[in-house]
Amino acid sequence: MTILRRDSHRRMPWKNGGGETVEIAVSPDGAGLAEFDWRVSMATVATDGPFSVFSGIDRTLSILDGEGMTLFIEGREPERLTQASAPLSFAADARTSATLIDGTITDLNVMTRRGRFTHSMRRVSIDGNGEVELKGGTSLVLCHRGDVEIDGAALAAGDCLLVSNEVATRRSISGKAQLFCIAVEAT
Repeated sequence: MTILRRDSHRRMPWKNGGGETVEIAVSPDGAGLAEFDWRVSMATVATDGPFSVFSGIDRTLSILDGEGMTLFIEGREPERLTQASAPLSFAADARTSATLIDGTITDLNVMTRRGRFTHSMRRVSIDGNGEVELKGGTSLVLCHRGDVEIDGAALAAGDCLLVSNEVATRRSISGKAQLFCIAVEAT
């Protein structure tokens, strides 16, 4: 288990130059936008416009803060994405643009290289003691709001727990928090 503290996340410009991304984790370590196998990041979106195109990449988005946005993804009906919406998966090489619903938003973005890795993302609310299931492969647990302890590892808002498992495991958890559980698996 590795804790990726909020203050250690890497800030970098968007591929299309339209904003800034906060990179939480990338594999392999230090990989650039053209070489990564998988990547987890947050972005602040302040204006309507096109998304960066990533050839051969699958992506999932979820809204962390703000009212949300409407996504226009090539070949699909427009999708309204808000904090209450389930994470939305789509091909990152499909032409995509967004219209903000009511002002600036922050999103959580998971990307994996198609044919080599797959991923899933789910929102989990914790209030008390329990267990959280982590799938096999690489699991990331982002603490979005609140504070939580997972198997003795304390996470505050913005911190992320990175766990590599050969098989699925259940971990003890306590606290009051909103989390995003991300699983990345080799194909």
